[in-house]
Amino acid sequence: MKTSDEKWRDYEQVSTYLLNSLCQEFGLTKVEGKQKLVGKSGTEWNIDAKGIRNDDGGIIIIECRRCTTRRQNQERIAGFAWRITDTGAQSGIIVSQLGLQKGAKLVAKAGNIVSVIIDANSTPQNFAVEFLNKIFLGITLNTGNIKISAVPTLLRKCSVCGKTFTVKDSESVCEGCM
Repeated sequence: MKTSDEKWRDYEQVSTYLLNSLCQEFGLTKVEGKQKLVGKSGTEWNIDAKGIRNDDGGIIIIECRRCTTRRQNQERIAGFAWRITDTGAQSGIIVSQLGLQKGAKLVAKAGNIVSVIIDANSTPQNFAVEFLNKIFLGITLNTGNIKISAVPTLLRKCSVCGKTFTVKDSESVCEGCM
């Protein structure tokens, strides 16, 4: 049985791996693992991961919180917002299993922080990642010599005409009604 320390470390590593796999969805070139950054204040910050933006090479700080009983509160998100400001990062991504409390959502929005929900028991092969109205799933089935893979597609009903369409971003109307 793994200790809570080992579970936390695994969650951080799997989250970094999954975010790197999905980096284009965030407008990133790549996601790097744990490292230290020195802020304008002179403080050295240990960060869980760092994303590099496609367009300008700017950095995105990533923080992983494996909390299985409560959502992230505004104090934690405000502290994260300060680390973003102090290091000169352009924005941040907070990874957690349960998402954000109401006050934390307000702070995240003001601080340009994206909330990403990743299940606490995720692995690189079996996972659920949710952010910005998108869900990505990884499912592995052991069926002997048969290999099965699935790619889920998010469908939505157009708010104008009622037609069902494949969601590409966070649109709420189909291409015909745009």
